[in-house]
Amino acid sequence: MTGMNYNNKKFKAVSNSPTGEVEGNTLFHYYQKDNILWGTYAGQQIQFGTITGIVHDNGNLSFAYQHVNNKNEIMTGNCQSTLEVLENGKIRLHEKWLWTCKDESSGESIVEEI
Repeated sequence: MTGMNYNNKKFKAVSNSPTGEVEGNTLFHYYQKDNILWGTYAGQQIQFGTITGIVHDNGNLSFAYQHVNNKNEIMTGNCQSTLEVLENGKIRLHEKWLWTCKDESSGESIVEEI
């Protein structure tokens, strides 16, 4: 069991690589039970998406994601998120992701708790 609990936390994207589809109006809602993480996300280029993964003992995340974008394409990938706790106690996640569909490009993004 990890010391970090993501249950019922909401995040928004603050930056992303050009090959990503997550943008500033993309909102995420995370849930957690024990070390299992799941969530939903939507906004701008993304009609609806889900994540499923693991919360590691250090609070970092490993998860798979899938969504339907505004072109009605099913997009899939994997992500490793590194935890940063800000001075105000909010969570910032530094993400390294990889598409498992299309061109299999990779990128980096940052999401912050709202």
